[in-house]
Amino acid sequence: MSFRFLTAGESHGQALIAIVEGLPAGVPLSLSFIHHELQLRKSGFGRSHRMSIENDAVQILSGIKNGKTLGFPITLLIANKDAKNLDHLPKLEAPRPGHADLVGTLKFKHDDVRNSLERASARETAIRTAVGALCQSFLREFDISFLARVTQIGPIPKTPQTEKKIKKLIQKCQTTGETLGGLFEVRVKGLPLGLGNFSQWDLKLDGRIAQAVMSIPAIRGVELGGGFQSASLLGSQAQDEIFYGVENKKSFGTFRKTKHCGGLEAGVTTGQELILRAAMKPLSTLTKKPLKTINIFTKNPAHALVQRTDTCAVPAAAIVAKNVIAIELTAAFLEKFGGDSLEEVKKNYAHYLS
Repeated sequence: MSFRFLTAGESHGQALIAIVEGLPAGVPLSLSFIHHELQLRKSGFGRSHRMSIENDAVQILSGIKNGKTLGFPITLLIANKDAKNLDHLPKLEAPRPGHADLVGTLKFKHDDVRNSLERASARETAIRTAVGALCQSFLREFDISFLARVTQIGPIPKTPQTEKKIKKLIQKCQTTGETLGGLFEVRVKGLPLGLGNFSQWDLKLDGRIAQAVMSIPAIRGVELGGGFQSASLLGSQAQDEIFYGVENKKSFGTFRKTKHCGGLEAGVTTGQELILRAAMKPLSTLTKKPLKTINIFTKNPAHALVQRTDTCAVPAAAIVAKNVIAIELTAAFLEKFGGDSLEEVKKNYAHYLS
């Protein structure tokens, strides 16, 4: 059985739900770890007041017994404490530039901009983070670990020395109703050589990971390893030369002295550290000076609708990215070493490395 999942729910709906299928039986799962990841997603200076409303407590409705997976579909639910009856909310008519408001309303022929923004909201990433936490728990059984960190907010690189400067910039934007984007990085250690496949374009793991991260709202660019900087290098500078002689079973003794490829070559993991960076644009809702738009029904000029929004959500996006990458890596790992139980997967994995 292949690994797969689906999510459902709206930003102001009753709940967010995910059904996860394909995790083998016997994987130890800690509810506290899932909640830890969800709390990290809520963190970061510049988040909206909704973070204090929602506790993002996940309920596991099926597929788990005595703290371990059963090998059957897992159902996760995060109730929305700020739920509203969408039937009784006023219609919205002024789509925000940069959001799903316009394209969604025209694509689905809705009579209310709200219909699209409810599902397209970044609120959906809470349940994907919970799914990713399940996947991290599985991958930890194979000594695979994750790190996510913010590297830039607006134009300011993030270092211990610039934290006060960044906080002042966010506070200024909160006062003026502006929003800020930035850059973040995700690193994954302990991956074996051989995840992914280049025999078909849609099996390449770099493409699958990039698509997963690009699917996070407001992400506008993704790079692996040297990324865009590689375009300015010579061929002799942009590759990771291959050496042999280290005691690393996961890379079959091969190693690299550089990290230009970011741990992936031809869509397949090399056994080196996976390194991904992504760019997040500023969010679309401007509370003090809404952008120019039109009334989607009268076609007259208007100012974009104002919804609750974060001033800066880059730290949250980094946590979401870490977890959607964990989802893709879990799918690729089970494609190669799959089995019905964790014990069977571990045997398959050990045999491969030997």
